[in-house]
Amino acid sequence: MTLAPQRRTGSDAGPSGAEEPTVLSPGTASRRAGPGAQPWVMGTAVAVAVAGAALGFNGVLRGWAWYSPVITTVLAVAFSMAILRSLRARTWFVAAGGLAALILVLTFTFFRQHSIAGFIPSAETMDYLGRFLRRAGETVLAESTPVAPNAGIVMLICAVLGLLVILVDALAFPLALPATSGLGILAILVVPAMVKPQSVGVLGFLGAAVGYLLILGCSHWFTPDARTGADTARDPGQIRRGAVTAGMALTLTLLLQPVIPGFDQGTFPQGSRLNPFGNATGLNPMISLGSSLRSPSGEGRITFATNAPTTPYLRSVTVDNFDGDTWAPDDRESTRRLGTGRIDSGLESAATELRVVTAVNTGQFTSPYLPAPYAPESVSGLTGRWAWDPATLSIKGVDTNSRDQQYVVTSVSPQLTAGLLAEASQPAGGIPDLFLRQPSNVPEIVRTTADTVTAGAATPYARAMAIQTYLRSLQFTYSLQSPVQGGYDGNGLSVLADFLTQKSGYCIHFASAMAVMARLEGIPSRIAVGYAPGRSTGASVSVAGQGPLPEYEVDSRDAHAWPELFFQGIGWVPFEPTPSRGVVPAYATAAATPSGASTNERNDALTPGERSTPAPVPTLAPVPLPAAGARTPADTHPAQALYGLGAVLLLALLAASPRLVRSGVRRRRLTTTARSRGGAPAGTAVPAWAELRDLATDYGVAPEASETARHFSERLRASAALGQPGGAETPGQRAAAALTEDFERERYGRPAGAAGPAGAAGSAGAAGAAGSAGAAGAAGSAGAADSAAVRIALVQAALRGNAKLLVRLRADWLPPSVLSGWRRALPLPRRVLSRTAESTRRGIAGSWGKIRNTVRRVRRG
Repeated sequence: MTLAPQRRTGSDAGPSGAEEPTVLSPGTASRRAGPGAQPWVMGTAVAVAVAGAALGFNGVLRGWAWYSPVITTVLAVAFSMAILRSLRARTWFVAAGGLAALILVLTFTFFRQHSIAGFIPSAETMDYLGRFLRRAGETVLAESTPVAPNAGIVMLICAVLGLLVILVDALAFPLALPATSGLGILAILVVPAMVKPQSVGVLGFLGAAVGYLLILGCSHWFTPDARTGADTARDPGQIRRGAVTAGMALTLTLLLQPVIPGFDQGTFPQGSRLNPFGNATGLNPMISLGSSLRSPSGEGRITFATNAPTTPYLRSVTVDNFDGDTWAPDDRESTRRLGTGRIDSGLESAATELRVVTAVNTGQFTSPYLPAPYAPESVSGLTGRWAWDPATLSIKGVDTNSRDQQYVVTSVSPQLTAGLLAEASQPAGGIPDLFLRQPSNVPEIVRTTADTVTAGAATPYARAMAIQTYLRSLQFTYSLQSPVQGGYDGNGLSVLADFLTQKSGYCIHFASAMAVMARLEGIPSRIAVGYAPGRSTGASVSVAGQGPLPEYEVDSRDAHAWPELFFQGIGWVPFEPTPSRGVVPAYATAAATPSGASTNERNDALTPGERSTPAPVPTLAPVPLPAAGARTPADTHPAQALYGLGAVLLLALLAASPRLVRSGVRRRRLTTTARSRGGAPAGTAVPAWAELRDLATDYGVAPEASETARHFSERLRASAALGQPGGAETPGQRAAAALTEDFERERYGRPAGAAGPAGAAGSAGAAGAAGSAGAAGAAGSAGAADSAAVRIALVQAALRGNAKLLVRLRADWLPPSVLSGWRRALPLPRRVLSRTAESTRRGIAGSWGKIRNTVRRVRRG
């Protein structure tokens, strides 16, 4: 039973006449090795990277309830692709499978009641998808961070993160561009970096960094660069180079951050928000009104000159759609009218009207909405296309924004009086029900407060005045910090309930409280967002047909929100419930009513003539989430379904963990044996021998503790595990003999280059004593290093071919070589804890003894 090497003759011989081993079994040797643990490990790394980077969304979304569907989506997509890749599916099929998994998990999570079998999309699913996308759009347009995680915005985030999982996986695995996969992770971090005042935050940065390093490490572990001699991550030189590179990158980051726009406060990643275009200005979709008010320096300066008898409010957008979670604008794109040359103000004729001319210069203020005094009748001088909403008179750009616009607004201002409003006692009519819609989940404190405050008020005007007087009373204080510290910085119903309990907040809280309570009392309401009356600049501006007009200015610190209530026969009437803010209209001034105080060092420049610097704002802490206002059947029990899916995925991972560990160990050993230096194996036989022992253990032929390598090899080759005993020698038996001889030569033979003639004779004698093992070893020593992998494949094929089904299943899914190692490791934590407890006990006893002795000595004197 020998393995004789074939010699090449003539032109087939190599330049040095080297011998190559006989190919033992061409069919088996050419069989492609299985993917092993690589798809699973890389899928886990990609999932960790994406889910870790998504941690930065905390602060963009309120609380952590949104993270459960995010982690479910990421894991489902990543492991679906890992399953397909482990089955050797084509690259395009793996990507398509990941996309299909994304669609199925989104359908199951968000549209379960509106799909086929709970996870297959249908036509009804598409209808609800449109609703969710519109809801997400409204959140992006009108919400201030942190926003309530409604189903629309969470679904959108899950979909985007699922697509990024597919992108990052494609870059890291089939395209073999693991470093470039960081672009997908960076795309996730850009959102919190530009939106959150605290930038990315430590959690998001660390999660993304850990995941990215895992991707790089897994890629190099399973597919090392053939141009280097590094043994994956275990090479000491590589570790030193990596540490130096990481240190240089970190140092460069810290040195360059002061010159990068946006990184001018704090230390990366917990510094000021990343904004290469400068600080965000304007009441645009990406800015928080509260953040604008807390801005230490006024950005987005707007100047305007007007002939109005009192400085007007500049109105930018109207939010009128309230679902219980948030106020949001209903843009009504289908009913908007192009052109601002003539605007129908829609005002009733019961009051005398005063026409006002205002020239506005927006400067760097950037918003899709145009600031203008209410109610505009015409706007001239604009660049780009603009459209206006007949229901709210808000003016929005079609293909432009408000930046660097200079225009003249002609507006009509009704001259209202308290007597005129008191006479408007008829029920409101002729307006959409949207302005009267009441959420179904109004907290009891809101209803009780509205009923108590308006008790005895007979007319809509009396009820409106009662609500405004209550909110401006000494019970309430204006504060930018209290909502942040108390965790109710927003405008939902749960926030409103906390505000009425704490009785401290800023304009958005007061305006929302009055608007909601007015609707509860049957008065149509909405909220206007814009700027309170500004400050005089001392200059004047000449306007055609008007002469020189006094100039005023506002900036982001003057951002303001106020309620507007509808009175039949008059129209929409603004009120000012925020204490110590803005200007209370004459018709809404209650006689001898003291106003609530402001706890800020400055009044945010919203009271004309006052201006100072705000106090520092603390970091916002996670708070409990309000319930979704408009619940769909798909949201009935999402948590239970997500937890169930997570439990199934966890159980599947636990069940596959022995197989994953075994595959990883085998691949690492074969990677080691594939390396060669100078044409000869360098320490490759020992890993191959360890793999042979584990394979035999998995298929029922375990080595004994006192057994030599040669004796174990003979017992294995004589057993039925590798072929019929006593029959013709099989390729698996010959491969086992060759692996044994390689191991004996490497472990017990002379060092390379030290064997003289005697040593050669001794080796030959040993080979002769070993019989067939000697011949096999000669073949092994002459071959390339990767012949060890071929022999291992032959042994594994022989073991599988001669084993029964249950033995094969056990070897694949519950390999004894892995389980026995785990059993040996089980007592280790107990021993460590036991030693730690004993050391702690001794330390405490010793310390107590010393203290006791010291006290005794002190007493003795």
